Amino acid sequence: MAGSTHTVTNQPPELSGYDVYGADRALVSAVERQLDPALVEEARDELSALGRAAGSEQLREWAVQANEHPPRLRTHDRFGHRVDEVDFHPAWHRLLGKGVGAGLTAAWARPGGHVRRAAAFVVWTQVEAGNCCPLSMTHAAVPALRVDAELAAEWEPRLTSMVYDRGLRPARSKAGALFGMAMTEKQGGSDVRANTTRAAALAEAGTYALTGHKWFCSAPMSDAFLVLAQAPGGLTCFLVPRVLEDGGRNVFRLQRLKDKLGNRSNASAEVEFEGTWARRVGDEGRGVRTIIDMVAATRVDCVLGSAGLMRQAVAQAVHHCTYREAFGGRLRDKPLMRNVLADLAVESEAATALGLRLAAAYDDGGEQERAFLRIAVPAAKYWVTKRCAPLVVEAAECLGGNGYVEESGMPRLVRESPLNSVWEGAGNVQALDVLRALQREPGALDAYLREVGRARGADHRLDAAIKGLLTELADLHGVEARARRLAERFALVLQGALLVRFAPPEVADAFCASRLGGDGGAAFGTLPHSLPLAALVDRAAPGV
Repeated sequence: MAGSTHTVTNQPPELSGYDVYGADRALVSAVERQLDPALVEEARDELSALGRAAGSEQLREWAVQANEHPPRLRTHDRFGHRVDEVDFHPAWHRLLGKGVGAGLTAAWARPGGHVRRAAAFVVWTQVEAGNCCPLSMTHAAVPALRVDAELAAEWEPRLTSMVYDRGLRPARSKAGALFGMAMTEKQGGSDVRANTTRAAALAEAGTYALTGHKWFCSAPMSDAFLVLAQAPGGLTCFLVPRVLEDGGRNVFRLQRLKDKLGNRSNASAEVEFEGTWARRVGDEGRGVRTIIDMVAATRVDCVLGSAGLMRQAVAQAVHHCTYREAFGGRLRDKPLMRNVLADLAVESEAATALGLRLAAAYDDGGEQERAFLRIAVPAAKYWVTKRCAPLVVEAAECLGGNGYVEESGMPRLVRESPLNSVWEGAGNVQALDVLRALQREPGALDAYLREVGRARGADHRLDAAIKGLLTELADLHGVEARARRLAERFALVLQGALLVRFAPPEVADAFCASRLGGDGGAAFGTLPHSLPLAALVDRAAPGV
């Protein structure tokens, strides 16, 4: 017989059984704003179906299973033959299959594909971020392969397929394929020009044998990989298939899987090549130039993935505080907690608006938008991914001790939150890339200023921030040491411009006051008390 002390009261219901997409007003507004009106209804139906799946109890359980049973490396079969395979829990495969089926690798083949996929990526990250890595790598490989028309014709239909065809077989026999990437080495890290993996030309034109070690290989269970190696003509990009055309396994020796802080459902490996067959992508010596578009696309996914993590953290915090009572009333109605929730909501919406704007530029594809992306992508990647971790930690604190308990799901978000800031070039790399764009591509600054200039005159704090950015740019003394400061300002001004133009007045006002106007503190929960904070929290509520 249960004792009376075990009566459970004042606990919120589980946040499940809802439409993750439809409940996100900021995301819905961004999609409808950035998408061709003729596509909005179809996209809404598609994204809501994904949102309902993402909010279901079943998928939440799969996410827990995929993380509680991380991948295992199997280097040999029972007879001693090398197989170099990674075994995943069935839940991982179910999630990855749903992600592929939802079009998360199909953006390049669909009208409005990048905006639709970006919204889906934000939604899907909220279920389980680990399986987003192979989805991102596969999506991002397409522009790199397009350097070679023959390779693109062969591989692009497989990469943009909405069929998850698991198992290692010759790619020609598969209905869909996944791509990974192996660029960094232990002696160089982000300095890929220091790579030592060697590529020796074979008799067949465009084919090589690779020898070397890669310190980080993303998604090692994939069908093929883009790899950087030193050819006779310099650093070059190569396509390395796992299975050769004759059905034999390529030499792809998995040494170990990384034991990571978060992202534990996903495998990241060290791999050795020894006479590994590869096909050149682009010209010798043009490896960085060939792969740079893939890197840019994955950086956008870092922004979107962080936006998704932030949104889920905010949704959990607001949901908890809606049902939890303390000191005589709902936590959500307490002035100080309301300030915290409102501040988190503003940060989350700014990240979402910026991520969807980047996706829209990809859909446009024009020269002006490409120039805009050259500054906007590294600035956004720098800033949004850096804001993710403190936001998620603050959101977990809103749940009190409950947020520190694994069953709440918040610790998994916390462990995941620093990842996107590290992957695809950490903070310094992004800040220096902003400088590189300023120095080498003057059209990039013009495109950026044209974008933020569309909001000029609508808010005096934004106008002052734009002027301050221009003043900063006028003096380039010691600019490398100021690169982070510049990247932050580029991102904040762009976020402010987007919110001033498109967000509800209370959101734009709160952002400009606290992020641009100096009327806010270093921690969340320090918005001006005179703002309509309740309206900000209402907009962010998942409504369950």
